This record gives sequence, structure tokens and C-alpha cells, in this order.
Amino acid sequence: MTLIFGHRGSAGTSPENTMLSFLAANQAGADGIELDVQMTKDGELVVIHDETVDRTTDGSGFVKDLFLADILKLDASYKFPDFLGKAQIPTLEEVLKWVAALPSFLVNIELKNGIVDYPMIEEKTIELVQKYSLEKRTILSSFNHYSLVKCSELSREIETAILYVEGLYKPWEYAKQVGAAGLHPHYLAVNHTIIESSKSYQVAVRPFTVNEEKWMQDLFENECTAFFTDFPEKAVEERIKYTEKE
Repeated sequence: MTLIFGHRGSAGTSPENTMLSFLAANQAGADGIELDVQMTKDGELVVIHDETVDRTTDGSGFVKDLFLADILKLDASYKFPDFLGKAQIPTLEEVLKWVAALPSFLVNIELKNGIVDYPMIEEKTIELVQKYSLEKRTILSSFNHYSLVKCSELSREIETAILYVEGLYKPWEYAKQVGAAGLHPHYLAVNHTIIESSKSYQVAVRPFTVNEEKWMQDLFENECTAFFTDFPEKAVEERIKYTEKE
């Protein structure tokens, strides 16, 4: 069965990367969530996509220049006025503690260290995953493949997956070279051959960000490992349609 990950939670219907969004994805029937991690000035891991807080909150500035106490005061309701004043940037620990209480629920943590070099982000992330015994339910992904190699060296138990946007030649072989067990390509950079060849190498394929029904159905038909979507409720409905059609 193709699994469904809520991209930044249920980013199409809730403020992205907030507990409200993660709860919505879980309630929609998603198999897991995807989130992004940056680091504050005082070295705390917080869940936010951008290097700055400008787009998704009522604040401004780089995450790396703000203390956790300042981050927690911000309103992350973004473009969802119904959630005004109710959405806060969560810490990674807060989210992992919640995930740990959900049997079999999965979490994909994207390390956002491609632009800002956050010292020890790999060690701190893995330490939290281990604290909540989530090694088998966590995937670490990044566009920074050097960082993924480091993660693999730090923990053999936690799966890593390479993020990429454009065509890679034999990406399943490249994944093996960097010690990754997963491919997370842009959905337009994946096809039947990549999915099948990756399977033969025991490499999982989870495209992002799949929001249209036709692409969802195509991935179900190709028995893709999983995909990320801003609309997990819609994806779950499409999966039910597909299984009923078989």
C-alpha cells in the first residue's frame, strides 16, 4: 500500500508546520507527517520551513538570530485567519513527544541546512529521535547530502532519504552510494522506471508535493512507496477510491 505523508502536516488546510496542522493530518488518516527543522540562536531545534520567520509568522528575521523564547511568542497562523493567535512554532521535541504516543505513526524530518550551516543539527536531531525511541518510525531527509551521510554515520537505525528536484541518473544507485534507503524526488522527476528500479535495490521512493488527484492515482497504480501531500484528507479519499476500484 502506498503510504501518505502530510506535507508540513496538512499545509493546504492548516498553518504549516504547526501542531494544529500535524493534528489535522493525523485526523485525516495520514500514515505520517513531514516537517522541517531549523535551529535558534540558543541552539534549540524548531519546526519551520524557511530560514526566516517572515513568510509564515507575524515576526521577522532569521531563525538563527532569534532565541527560542522569541520564536515561541510568534503567531504562525500565516494565511489562515481562522487560526489567528492559535498557531505557534513548535519545537522538534514537542512534535516527537506527540508522535511517540501514536502507534505506528511516521515522521519525516527534513534538515534545513542547505543555506544556513547549523552546527550539530544532525547530532541534536538524532538525539531527540533516540530519546523518544522513534528510530524505526523516523526518516531524515535533506537537500544537503553531505548532512545525510553524517546522519548515517551517527545512526544506522534511522533511515535517510535524499531530496532532489531534477533528473538524477540512476538515483537508486546514488542513494546507495551515500548510504540512503530512500529517494524523495519532486513528483515530476519520478516515473515508473525509477520506482521499479529503486524497488529492486530496496530503495523507497516518496515524491513531493503531490496535490492533484491524477498524480495520486498514478502513484497508487505504480505501487510507489509513499508520497507527500498538502492535502492528506484528499489523498486518503483517493486511496480509498483506488482500493475499491481494484
